[in-house]
Amino acid sequence: MAFEKIRNAEELLSHGDVESRRIVLEVTDEVLRRLDSYYRLRSFIRLEGNTLHIGRRQLNLDDYGRVYVFCAGKASNHMARAFEDILGDRLTQGVVIVKIREETDIFQRMELFVGGHPLPNEGSIEGSRRMLEIADQMEADDLFLVGLSGGCTALMGYPVEGITLEDMQLATDAMLKAGMWVMDINDVRGHLCRMNRGRLGQRIKNGTQIECFEIWDAVGLDDSHDYREPLPVMGTPVGSDPVTFDDIRGIIQEHDLAGKLPPSVVEYLMNAGPDQETPKEAGNVTYYVINTLPDACNCALAVAEEMGIPAHVFTTYAEGESKDYGTVMASLAREILHSDRPFQRPCLVFSGGETTTYIPDSSVIRGHGGPSQELVCGFALAAAGAPGACMLSIDSEGTDGTTIMAGGLTDSKTYAASVAAGIHLRQALKEHATSEALLALSDCVYTGNTGTNLCDFNVLYIPGDDPGSDTKKEKGES
Repeated sequence: MAFEKIRNAEELLSHGDVESRRIVLEVTDEVLRRLDSYYRLRSFIRLEGNTLHIGRRQLNLDDYGRVYVFCAGKASNHMARAFEDILGDRLTQGVVIVKIREETDIFQRMELFVGGHPLPNEGSIEGSRRMLEIADQMEADDLFLVGLSGGCTALMGYPVEGITLEDMQLATDAMLKAGMWVMDINDVRGHLCRMNRGRLGQRIKNGTQIECFEIWDAVGLDDSHDYREPLPVMGTPVGSDPVTFDDIRGIIQEHDLAGKLPPSVVEYLMNAGPDQETPKEAGNVTYYVINTLPDACNCALAVAEEMGIPAHVFTTYAEGESKDYGTVMASLAREILHSDRPFQRPCLVFSGGETTTYIPDSSVIRGHGGPSQELVCGFALAAAGAPGACMLSIDSEGTDGTTIMAGGLTDSKTYAASVAAGIHLRQALKEHATSEALLALSDCVYTGNTGTNLCDFNVLYIPGDDPGSDTKKEKGES
């Protein structure tokens, strides 16, 4: 099989439980291909003559003045290319803020900026300023298309007056290391930005038609919707924001953040008044969710069925400490191998969500890594008792934690291989240096930008026979 999304598949298949690895990688590669937002947008948006078809709706472009496109997020490279290809010369101007610039990011009518994630950078500010400059020149008869994906809060992280970029970076870093729920983090830093939580929409003139398309990467959103049909507007940069400063103050208290955040951030959030509140009403916005987190597992079930492998979804609500979740997955593999419960072997087990890594003291950090790489290291330490079992965990957008790796892949042979190579996985977890350990074992998964962003995608494979049991011997196999 030729792999389209996983760029180092050959290296990953050069060792370990090769057949199990092949199955896991083939499933993952096909899932990522099908989730690519370029193809999703083009599947229900098209331009025929002067008519822009969006799902079942039709917009006559002759009724509008100029057409603008803004895209931001970890899948925005692919979304921006889709909009350019759909609109052609009907696109007046656009801006895209990406996390990683790819060689294929060549745009004719859109200006590209490289922002920072999870910490905003100067590119985040420059791209956001350019967006605001263009937003201020829009007229009421213009058409404005917005493409958003996970990470847009950081990539559009242009702080409000009185908060510096360094303040924003320090605040974000403190919240990430506190192991907070990502939506709480986004709520806090969204209230520190000039772009997020509806504030971009406030700059648009009344009457301007806004079409917003988003990949929703939060745990808990229902997957039972028709992406061609509009949904109620949520807390996007152009929508209304139900979260108030009182809610933010509650989050600060709940997580004991007052002593961890920069003084200027605490001062602003604790004392913000009604004039600084985010908008509670949206403008002329039509909102589409083109993917939700459960879509990755739903898509994986379809791929597994086509491959003829029984498959199950364990959960799409995975949260908590990453390395511990890896241990749980190894325990599940052992149970299936030895007892055929809760699922019969062979089988694939999929899960999605957003596990996190708690780092109470930054001084212990000795390297690089991310939740997905820590998850598969936790799996490797406990998987020796599950012969043939293989675990892949990636951040579906292609970058895990502080690295350019999507995540990692380990199997029942990984721990022995690490011992033989003098690589200490437990120490790597303690020092949050799992990327260096996995790179040394050739077990990092590299994809680059995938075109989607649906949090973590985890694949566990358990083979039909336990290579370490007497099953094969009874069948006369060697």
